[in-house]
Amino acid sequence: MSTIQDPNPALLIIGAGPAGLSAALAAANAGWQITVVDDNPAPGGQIWRGGPGATPSAPAQRLRAALAACPDVRLICGTRVVAAQGTHALLLEDAQRAWIQTFDALILCTGARELLLPFPGWTLPGVTGAGALQALIKGGLPVRGQCIVLAGSGPLLLAAAASARSAGAHVLCVAEQANATQIAAFAAGLWRWPGKALQALGLLTARYRSATHVIAAQGAARLESVQLRHGERVETLACDRLAVGFGLVPNAEPGRLLGCATAQDVDGKTVLAVDARQATSLPGVFAAGECTGAGGVELSMAEGRIAGLAATGQTVAQQALAEHAHWAAFARRLAKHFSLSPALKKLAQADTIFCRCEDVAYADVAACSGWTEAKLATRCGMGACQGRVCGAAAQHLWGWQTPSPRPPLSPARVGTLSRMAERPSRTIPATIDPPRP
Repeated sequence: MSTIQDPNPALLIIGAGPAGLSAALAAANAGWQITVVDDNPAPGGQIWRGGPGATPSAPAQRLRAALAACPDVRLICGTRVVAAQGTHALLLEDAQRAWIQTFDALILCTGARELLLPFPGWTLPGVTGAGALQALIKGGLPVRGQCIVLAGSGPLLLAAAASARSAGAHVLCVAEQANATQIAAFAAGLWRWPGKALQALGLLTARYRSATHVIAAQGAARLESVQLRHGERVETLACDRLAVGFGLVPNAEPGRLLGCATAQDVDGKTVLAVDARQATSLPGVFAAGECTGAGGVELSMAEGRIAGLAATGQTVAQQALAEHAHWAAFARRLAKHFSLSPALKKLAQADTIFCRCEDVAYADVAACSGWTEAKLATRCGMGACQGRVCGAAAQHLWGWQTPSPRPPLSPARVGTLSRMAERPSRTIPATIDPPRP
């Protein structure tokens, strides 16, 4: 593949969600060549995901319009990180080609995924994550007239319920595992974030129930009903879909692949460790957004702006740091009052599927002493998702830590893997002509 020399310092941003797009805009006036890479077909991340059933939010539209006017920013979608090529290059792959992308500075904005905990029937067709249901609806999934139950914890349940209602679905219940005291304590402090208070009021529904959690999904070929527990009472609701959401798991794998130091958040999840300037333990590598800890779109944007400024040698203003502190306090409050009940660790039965990729039962995994033994003895975590679902569940249930990932970070073509032996040079692919944001 032919190459052209890039005379300006290069900033590579992995992830085109709120954090990544905010970082690109903050860095756009520094005279750097900025490349934003995302594995989705369009920018926006999970929160601003596009599709026929999605209406772009005002912040998303403003950010995209501002980036479209920046000549030094290019966006490459549908592209995955495969491996690290030394300290200042990554091996990337899209649907047609693979190339080595070099950089002088790197910002990881890799977001988060849903935490899914095993319970009887959770692998039935019709059972998804709460965020996954939102994504499917935005992508055009028809749910009009369907009866839907949402269960788990946190504001994502209300947002997913609103998306389902707007698409014509009947929301039978939003089962929040946090109790009324926790929810009231959270609401009492929302005066510090009036926009969030108004948003919560707009999302509230009469179908919202506190201290309620799923215990089983039932059905033959697909989901037919859901069992919910509220105290000592068990209720069965006939439904077409169940969406569960037990919080988010930071996508820290790309940073761990590079060797970035990690930390544990208040829930024990592994996050990328950063300082006040969003710098990781590796020189020239920064991280922003929910890979450093889940906190919402406003916190992700604030972290992205700080990272974009710091990575390109610009001054990080006190106002930016104050805005970050404001939204970080909201994130801490959210985590505190919606912490998961220990009861959710006891949902699975012995024969409940734990690793859905390899059909490994819960009892077989629970009999192991750690993640490595579970992989060797049961093949848990060795399927298509490479432990991203069951590994996160094992960490929540038993505190197991998964080892640092090894390349390839994601499934890749043989031709792509053959390039892992190449030595990177300070070049960019001349054949890449990505769309503007």
